[in-house]
Amino acid sequence: MTANRPRFRSPKPVIAMIHVGALPGTPAHRRDLHALEAGAVREAKILRAAGVHGVMLENMHDTPYLRGRVGPEIVAAMAILARAVKEAVGLPCGVQILAGANQEALAVAHAVGLDFIRVEGFAFAHVADEGFLQSSAAELLRYRRVLGAERVQIWADIKKKHSAHALTADVGLGATAEAVEFLRGDAVIVTGRVTGEPPRPEDIAEVKQHTRLPVYVGSGLTERNLKEFEAADGFIVGSFFKKKGHWANPLDPRRVARFMAAHREWG
Repeated sequence: MTANRPRFRSPKPVIAMIHVGALPGTPAHRRDLHALEAGAVREAKILRAAGVHGVMLENMHDTPYLRGRVGPEIVAAMAILARAVKEAVGLPCGVQILAGANQEALAVAHAVGLDFIRVEGFAFAHVADEGFLQSSAAELLRYRRVLGAERVQIWADIKKKHSAHALTADVGLGATAEAVEFLRGDAVIVTGRVTGEPPRPEDIAEVKQHTRLPVYVGSGLTERNLKEFEAADGFIVGSFFKKKGHWANPLDPRRVARFMAAHREWG
């Protein structure tokens, strides 16, 4: 672990996902960058006003995702959007570029002063719906050194959602978390099998027993199940903050307020 942890205003921070609109060159792209920027900034300000402790941008509308890479048009667009959000809200901010475009995410984070990136396929290979993803740790950390971007933390998903893990069925969550720490990651993210599905509370307990890194819950959190995951070090929330709890819908400020009220009760 080389980078300093972002300075959140809570010991168990809530990091809200901002699913930016489909970017240039992708099949669903409709709105120009000015409109995408305005939408991302508007969401970020609503989230800050509701009391979230950090935000993370993700290009989730860019389906179907490329595997392990994206073009310069995506990198440029994400940098523009990320800078606008960071300047608008001043909260700790991260970025993820799907699918597994980890070096591109690091370049964006370094260029605009973000605090962390969320990466897929950091430790161990797996089969995602985009295809086979190899471990990225060795190349990614060398790229971070070349850029001089050691201040940018690497938060690694383990047993990534929307993936088959038969290849590593004999490697448990705890062992995978150990590998992330050994490979010099900065935090571990535990999810359910798909977007919007939570992990099991015992999954968090297992991972906490096997790593000294911060452990974040990365999917399926709601105002009702939040307390089941109090052993975690932080919470990444996307779907629940949207209308009807679906990631592709617009942000619902009332759902954000309810979640943050539940977090304040014990967080």
